[in-house]
Amino acid sequence: MKATLAGLLAGLLLAIAVTTGGFTGFLLAVVLGAVGLAIAGKLSGEVDVLDWFRGRRD
Repeated sequence: MKATLAGLLAGLLLAIAVTTGGFTGFLLAVVLGAVGLAIAGKLSGEVDVLDWFRGRRD
């Protein structure tokens, strides 16, 4: 299992453990899953998170 997938799953499982459901719980699960994916991708070197925030440079 790649680190990015493990991070995504960990973030989603933490979100499920923290929330009790509903639309707010769903949004929190998506956000925490994305955060887990970004952190794991950065640590494994598969994703450059800073590129997401730099924007396009022509």
